[in-house]
Amino acid sequence: MFQQIIDRRLSGKNKSIGNRERFLRRYKDQIKGAVRRAIDGRGIRDLERGEDIRIPKKDISEPVFHHGQGGQRDMVHPGNQDYVAGDRIKRPKGGGAGGGSGQGQASDSGEGEDDFVFSLSKEEFMQVFFEDLALPHLIRTQLAETPEWKSHRAGFTNDGTPSNLHIVRSMRGALGRRIALGNDSRRELRRLEQQLAELQAQPQPRPTDLLAEQELLDLQTRIAELRARIGHIPFLDPIDLRFRSRVKVPVPTSKAVMFCVMDVSGSMDESRKELSKRFFILLYLFLTKHYEKIDIVFIRHHTQAQEVDEQGFFHSTETGGTVVSSALVLMEEIIRARYPSDQWNIYGAQASDGDNWHHDSGRCREILQNKILPLCRYYAYVQVAEPEQNLWDEYTRLGEVSGPHFAMRKVTSADQIYPVFRDLFKKEGATA
Repeated sequence: MFQQIIDRRLSGKNKSIGNRERFLRRYKDQIKGAVRRAIDGRGIRDLERGEDIRIPKKDISEPVFHHGQGGQRDMVHPGNQDYVAGDRIKRPKGGGAGGGSGQGQASDSGEGEDDFVFSLSKEEFMQVFFEDLALPHLIRTQLAETPEWKSHRAGFTNDGTPSNLHIVRSMRGALGRRIALGNDSRRELRRLEQQLAELQAQPQPRPTDLLAEQELLDLQTRIAELRARIGHIPFLDPIDLRFRSRVKVPVPTSKAVMFCVMDVSGSMDESRKELSKRFFILLYLFLTKHYEKIDIVFIRHHTQAQEVDEQGFFHSTETGGTVVSSALVLMEEIIRARYPSDQWNIYGAQASDGDNWHHDSGRCREILQNKILPLCRYYAYVQVAEPEQNLWDEYTRLGEVSGPHFAMRKVTSADQIYPVFRDLFKKEGATA
């Protein structure tokens, strides 16, 4: 009996979740465009919520078959109490289809239809928002303490579920068993059948030749017994069944750590700090949304650098002078103490206004070039001020020799944060 089980445990009360997912896939481009438009009208702190998406009706219309104009057709209109067959109906006044109310002002915009509106949940909105982003150059590292497991084929076994039954292997085993068990009996059967044929080919014995008759009956009885024994060998026995066997083996896992470095010196006014915070909030949402096995290290610096938690990184009001190298030195120390480069994919993101003690900028370039970049998969620098000061100049020299593992961009207004973020963390081979 055919039995079908539909698992709706993940659907909850929403029984049409399959149709909804299919709709999101089908109109993916229109939804992504609507999400981008929605992002322009909200702040970074308001990103993590749903949105009402509008799609023009023309984008979701589908071709249909319908009757063409002209010809003769019989139609039944429910509720007709005024007309019978053969009556002529006057054309409605106004030159249209007669569906308007006749009230309101004239317009030159023509006719149209309302947009299709539906709501994206918080999870769906964030999925579309971060869909084309990824940590660049993410590779598989060595086995973690809690490794991931992958199923691999491991031959055949004598027990298992019906879905894993290997029919060909089972039938091959059944054929070999039948040959092995019945081989001697078949050989004996062929010998006896040959004797019987020889006896039957001889002249008919006289009625008084009882010995010949007894020999003939014995051969027939023995042949019947052998045929019965061969017939009792089962065509398929439970010991013949072979099932596909699969075993779980550990595979390397992707472990990543992101260092967030922010300048909180006195030259960073409130607007620049706000731009930096918005960039890192966006980065934080992206990392926590897409990667479960990722560590995030927050480092704030003025003349001295300090590792802080999320609350202190985004909301602390501490300030001071500017020595950027202190943050880079602390980052290197943390990497070597807690995140070996042969076990972790290491990333760095730095936000600053570019103002630095003039004797320190060259040291920053040397630390990045000689100590940090050799350990990192990717390092991004974002300057939240327009003037190109000594730190920008030193990082420009670094970018000329570091290759694709180092990138630097400018952000001077809030509307530039998301385009720059997409450019820095776009998937390999994708367009920002």
